[in-house]
Amino acid sequence: MRKAKSKRLYLKIIALALAIVFFITLGFLALELWERNQGRFPEQEVAQSEVTYQGKEYVLKDNVETFLALGLDQFEDNNDWSNGKQADFLMLFVFDNDTKQSTAIQINRDTMTAVNRLDIGGNKIDSQVMQIALAYNYIYDDSGKLSCRNTADSVSQLLRGIPVNHYLSFTMNAVPAINDLVGGVEVNVLDDFTGIDDALIKGQNTTLKGEQALTYVRARKGLEDSTNLHRMERQQQYLQNLYTKTLSCMEQDEEFTLRLVDSMDDHMVYDSTDYRMKELINKFATYQFQGIKEIQGESKAGDQFMEFYADESSIEQLVMDVFYEVKNS
Repeated sequence: MRKAKSKRLYLKIIALALAIVFFITLGFLALELWERNQGRFPEQEVAQSEVTYQGKEYVLKDNVETFLALGLDQFEDNNDWSNGKQADFLMLFVFDNDTKQSTAIQINRDTMTAVNRLDIGGNKIDSQVMQIALAYNYIYDDSGKLSCRNTADSVSQLLRGIPVNHYLSFTMNAVPAINDLVGGVEVNVLDDFTGIDDALIKGQNTTLKGEQALTYVRARKGLEDSTNLHRMERQQQYLQNLYTKTLSCMEQDEEFTLRLVDSMDDHMVYDSTDYRMKELINKFATYQFQGIKEIQGESKAGDQFMEFYADESSIEQLVMDVFYEVKNS
């Protein structure tokens, strides 16, 4: 009798345990389904293949490749649901494989645009308008790849659905290593860095070395003009000179490209193989560089941080100039 009761009690315990497991599993499946359904809205905008602009018909170029470079800095207010970094520098490189030309589009990190909120699995829950720099920060992702992809999606949304084919993120601490690999970069100092780096004297030509290069492209606080727009001017100046110096190094040393990739390995995340990265970098050397473009707009003081509101007509003009061509009749 006791054995029968014990057996029934044992079976009840087993049944109860199975029921608990079943309902927990059901709950997780329901949550996952909800998150996936939420992630479908709003839909990602896709660039139109044909458009009419200022009375003319245009078609989307079909042999263009885009490459997003992100410079990451530590974020002050990180928590368990973020990765502690934000994209302080955003530059989209565009390679036209038909004309063998390249163009760079610098994007203000304060640009207010749609940023996807992601669940812990990387699925989109919804979108909110915020600084594009926070697209990288809005998910806890040790590998950095989800954060890069999320930022790439925001850049795509900003540029009317133009796809971002490749990405590379690097910590801003990589700047001194790259700078010194090319033997230093000469600039005409655009700001008064007194109290930050007294060796950087406004109006004087200086060859930046080591941490000095990082200071020059990153500093804002303590300068007379601390806006990101002004810092972007210094970044553009530095990148133009770095580009020229890098080309010179590539011409003089066939192995330079591989050494450049190797020097950044500890500082970067990218979605391509080392060979593919070398191929993309080599396009900088062989394609005719058309310069750096930027989106016009207005900076305003937000509740906590500066906010940049892009001019819609400026975005439209830039997208048409870079990614579309007149349709042949």
